[in-house]
Amino acid sequence: MSVSAEPTSVDPRRNGSVPADTGAARTDTLRPHAEHAFADELAALAAQDDRPRPARWRLSPWAVATYLLGGTLPDGTVITPKYVGPRRVVEVAVTTLATDRALLLLGVPGTAKTWVSEHLAAAVSGDSTLLVQGTAGTPEEAIRYGWNYARLLAHGPSRDALVPSPVMRAMAEGRTARVEELTRIPADVQDSLITILSEKTLPIPELGQEVQAVRGFNLIATANDRDRGVNELSSALRRRFNTVVLPLPETPEAEVDIVTRRVEQLGRSLDLPAVPDGVDEIRRVVTVFRELRDGLTADGRTKLKSPSGTLSTAEAISVVTGGLALAAHFGDGVLRAGDVAAGVLGAVVRDPAADRVVWQEYLETVVRERDSWSDFYRACREAGA
Repeated sequence: MSVSAEPTSVDPRRNGSVPADTGAARTDTLRPHAEHAFADELAALAAQDDRPRPARWRLSPWAVATYLLGGTLPDGTVITPKYVGPRRVVEVAVTTLATDRALLLLGVPGTAKTWVSEHLAAAVSGDSTLLVQGTAGTPEEAIRYGWNYARLLAHGPSRDALVPSPVMRAMAEGRTARVEELTRIPADVQDSLITILSEKTLPIPELGQEVQAVRGFNLIATANDRDRGVNELSSALRRRFNTVVLPLPETPEAEVDIVTRRVEQLGRSLDLPAVPDGVDEIRRVVTVFRELRDGLTADGRTKLKSPSGTLSTAEAISVVTGGLALAAHFGDGVLRAGDVAAGVLGAVVRDPAADRVVWQEYLETVVRERDSWSDFYRACREAGA
């Protein structure tokens, strides 16, 4: 027996019909979902999108890629870039979701896997909230279904007592589900996805029923390179995914652009100073992170030891945002070296024994020798005192 796959009710927040940034949503929501924050852009794309759309997709694959990569529409509407990186990476990811293969976004921490996953789901389904957050304690019920135990004890197993998981809801409604940090989930729980992804069916043996995925259903998972060996995906599960690797930004300019854009978005929600006042410090933070990450100075002349942390773009965003908060609340509103020094130190020195040696060597042999970095050198010395 198959359970009806069509939803019986519609939540206006989940189908994208509620404007993103109106009224209280603009002032009270710290981090709106992508489909709300960029509702105007999604609506503009939908209005001018005359290309073929897969079943239950809000936009065509071309429009989804445009939403992520940015562009200008024929009517002059500017679509802001959500992802700065190789176009082909986005095109392959979008195309995968239009097939029967699930999508695995793989990369080192801080390569925008979660960000891309959220925006893909928002553009495809108008709903980025069908999310399973992977941890070491994620149970199988988070992927399959659970039970309302009060109803279960009172009336026995029934559809009313069943609590659908985000994945189950996505299957029934033809939407995109998301699983974050897949390799953090225990292996036996991971494998509950195999039947879902291969047969597009979720059995409910307690009821003698099943949920069959309707057209439009797919799944996006993310995983960190650094988690290899923690809970490796089985070969059976990995075959159900098309893997797309998100690279680190290729150039310093691209990384500065990414950090600047993201910090501007965060700053607006936190009422922090405008980023242009701190572009020079953003460039310095990015330079420090890239040099230590690559084990080589930007001019290629000096080899460096790398710390134990990843020093990702996401961490650079965090350091700069924290520095802007310091500048706003305890300074003159302009981002300066002293505002980011402590954040840089905290990001680099994760292992006090080994990383502090790496940082001190970099500080004395590289930062100290740069004439225009004397204020940054003094601030970092004071932060580490």
